[in-house]
Amino acid sequence: MENSIAAAAFGALAYPHRLRIFRLLINSSAEGLAAGEIAERLDLPASSLSFHLSILQKAGLISSERRQRQINYSTNIQGTRSLIEYLTQDCCAGSPHLCGFQ
Repeated sequence: MENSIAAAAFGALAYPHRLRIFRLLINSSAEGLAAGEIAERLDLPASSLSFHLSILQKAGLISSERRQRQINYSTNIQGTRSLIEYLTQDCCAGSPHLCGFQ
C-alpha cells in the first residue's frame, strides 16, 4: 500500500462519525447494512451519513451494493486488510509473526 493511500484511509477514519460507521460495518454481516439502518443505529442525519459513507468508500474501506431500492454498505475486506498490513509490515523489526501477525 502506498503512503498516500494509507493517509487517505487514516484521514477517513480520523472523524468520530466515520470511525463509528466503520466499526458498525466491520461488526455487521457480510451482507452489510442499508444506509437507513446505519443512520438509525448511529442516530445520524441521512444528509451527513451520505457524506461520511462517500469518504469511507473513496478511501477503500467500505463498499456498496444496490439491492432493489436500497444501497447496502459493507466493509471492504481487502482495503481494510491492506491498511492493517501497512501498519504491521515493520512490526517487530520486520518479523510480524513475532507479534502474532501472519
